[in-house]
Order: sequence, then C-alpha cells, then structure tokens
Amino acid sequence: MAREAGLVRRGILWLLLLGPFFFLSYGLSNSYTAGRDDIGSLVFAWERHMPLWPWTIIPYWSIDLLYGLSFLLPRSRREMDRHALALLSAQLLSVCCFLLWPLRFTFERPELHGVFGWLFDVLMGFDKPYNQAPSLHIALLVIIWTMFARHVRQPLWRWLMHGWMGLIGVSVLTTWQHHFIDLPTGALAGLLCLWLWPHAGPLPWQQAQWARDPQRWRLALRYGLGALVLALAGFAAGHTALWLLWPALSLLLVALNYALFGAGGFQKGADGQLSVAARGLLAPYLLGAWVNSRLWTWRRPQADEVCEGVYLGRVPGKGQAAGFVAVVDLSAELACTAAIAGQARSHDDHPAMAYQCLPSLDLAAPDQLTLHRAAQTIEHLRQQGPVLVCCALGYSRSACAVAAWLLASGRCQTSTEAQALIRRARPGVVLHLAHHQALQGLEARP
Repeated sequence: MAREAGLVRRGILWLLLLGPFFFLSYGLSNSYTAGRDDIGSLVFAWERHMPLWPWTIIPYWSIDLLYGLSFLLPRSRREMDRHALALLSAQLLSVCCFLLWPLRFTFERPELHGVFGWLFDVLMGFDKPYNQAPSLHIALLVIIWTMFARHVRQPLWRWLMHGWMGLIGVSVLTTWQHHFIDLPTGALAGLLCLWLWPHAGPLPWQQAQWARDPQRWRLALRYGLGALVLALAGFAAGHTALWLLWPALSLLLVALNYALFGAGGFQKGADGQLSVAARGLLAPYLLGAWVNSRLWTWRRPQADEVCEGVYLGRVPGKGQAAGFVAVVDLSAELACTAAIAGQARSHDDHPAMAYQCLPSLDLAAPDQLTLHRAAQTIEHLRQQGPVLVCCALGYSRSACAVAAWLLASGRCQTSTEAQALIRRARPGVVLHLAHHQALQGLEARP
C-alpha cells in the first residue's frame, strides 16, 4: 500500500494535541487522588518477592520515544487517526478509572544513585503512586506494540521489536511502579481501545443495529447473565478469582455482538483472522467455542460432499483443507487457519487457495443478503474445483448457505427439497424455523 502524502505533518499535529493532554490529565488526576483518604491497594503476597532492577527504567522510559515514533508508521490518514484516537481513548479510560477506583502502590523504593537513580528522580517529579489499575503504561504499550507489529516485517527487527516491547511490559513491575493487577487490566483497556478503533474496516458503532431476531436477544441475555455471574463471583471471592473478570468481559462483549454489533463485532477479516483486539478480549470465549466445535464433531471431522464438488463441514484447522481449491466460511467467531495457510502457498509454485469470509452469528440464521452472496460465491468458486462451505460445526450456518446455493442454482426447487438433500449427505444438520424462513424468502427470488 502506497503511503499517503502529508502524514508526517498530521502525526506532528496529533502529538501536539496528545502530549499536553497526557501530562495535564495524568497530573491532575494524580494531584486530586493524592488528597483523598479513600485510596485502597490490591497486592498479591507473591509480589513481595518481586525484584527491583534499576536498569529497567531504561525500557520503562523508552515507551515515550516509541509513542512518538509510532506516528511515523501509518500508511493512511485513517490508520493514523484511529491510532491516535485509540491512544486518546486509553488515556481517558484510564484516568476515569483512577478517579473512580483509586489504588496506591505500596512498596517503598530504596534510594538509588547514578544515571538510573536520576531517571527515577525525574519520573517521580510528575508520577505519583496513586494511578494504578488499569496501568496506562500497559494500555499504551498494547496500542503501540500492535502498530509496530503491523509494520515491522523484517524477521530480525521483528524479533528485536517484540523482545523490547515485552521488556517494557515487565519493567512496570521491576521498577516498582505497579502492582500486578495493573498489568492485565491495562492490557484489557488497551485491547478495548483497539477494538473501538480498528486500523481498517468499519468502526463498531457504524454497523451497530439493535437485533430484530428474537433468537439473538435470547442468546444475548444468556451471555449477559453468564457475564454477570462471573463478574459477581470474581468480585466476591477476590484475589486470584479476579481472573474471572476476563471471561466476564468476554461474554459481555459477545452479548453485545448478539444484541447490537452483529457478526462485525468479532472483527473477522478477509484473511480469516480475527483482529488482535478481538482475539485478546474474547480469548476465553473463543477457546470455549473452539473446544465446543471439536467436541461436537470429533466423530465426524471430515467434510461431506453435498452435490457436484460442494462440501459441507466444520472450520478446518491448519492443513485440513487439503484438496479444496476454495473455502467459504460462515463462522464469525473462529479463525480459519486454512485461509492463512492458503495465502502462504501463494508464495510458492502452488496457486493460492481462494477464501471468502461471510461471517454470521452462531445459533442464529444468516440474513438473506448473506445467503444470497454465499450462493453466488459457491457457484462461482465451484467451477474452479472442490469447495468447502464451513462454520463452527458444519451443521447450521454453512448448511443454510449450501441450501441457498441449491435453490439459487436451480438444483432444488424448494427449501424442503434442499434440506433433505443436505441431510442425506451430512446427517445431524440442524435448521430451525428462522433458517426455513430465510430460505423460503430466497425461493421467491427470480
């Protein structure tokens, strides 16, 4: 992608806005919190053994330099602006948390000398021990790290970059600037800001629309209740149980996807991968969804041919799409590693595997537009060779898409006939009333 003109000037303007805002908001929240008498702390017993490594103040400070350099990397105004807005959002979110739930760092750092001691003295000139969870340092690191990871491609530089970014993450503990709870909360804050401002594609609220399908609302309620139960359990038990807040946040976001954001909330791209933000925020749910898909299909992992080179099956793992020239993926929540492997083959003497992602929500019927596009895509790709149509299990969303293709291509005259043909090929296919209604709507198309 060619770099747009004028980005350096635009990056400087953003820095002129973000720099003063950072020090002003951070300093004011520090000063205000220092005068409060309701400041708590959250420290695990094992943190007493955390070493103090004065030299790690170097990587700790280096995030300021990387903050500025990150504005040299974007290739477009949209990428530049969304990066800046993610950083701004992280600042606002963290400062709000500092004011609403103030925490204090409790360790007393011994007096340090030399260059490292001087760097600590400069830091303590404006950084007080009251702004803890979520760690703004970690939230900004997640956003900056993602930007560098997207643009640094040379293998050696990429390894060095990841190593240094990891060292920055560790340094918040080894400089005795933060307690452990600040790290995962800071990482989640950074990921949430990246989810709000993805570097490409539509913004979440641009595609937000309240669901009209009762099934989506039922599922949203179930996931929402699951999130509430996990959150209450985490707060009630405390300590290690606070990790339950991560799956609670994961289920809450899934609930919002069903109720408001739709399949786009999973941010699955044309390459079959979910965004870094979605993978991080939804990791507990995604792990459960993957395990569920494998448990339900372990007796029938293979795809089944329905008709004339069109196969129906689950989302293939790495190396499991051999023999197919194309994959049509209806899953919104599972990454398709077969698509990634197919793209890699395009660098060899083998042609790249065609991949088309038409993400739809699990346990809900795809809309008619998605089914129409799926039917057209299947018919086009089928002419090149065997095509795999898949979703998490290969029993519902993908089956509905194959039925739509059978109807649109004239191979079946009614949705009942199409479903019967599919069930003969792949017993266990489940199509509910909403699927029937969507398919019946396609029957009326000329």
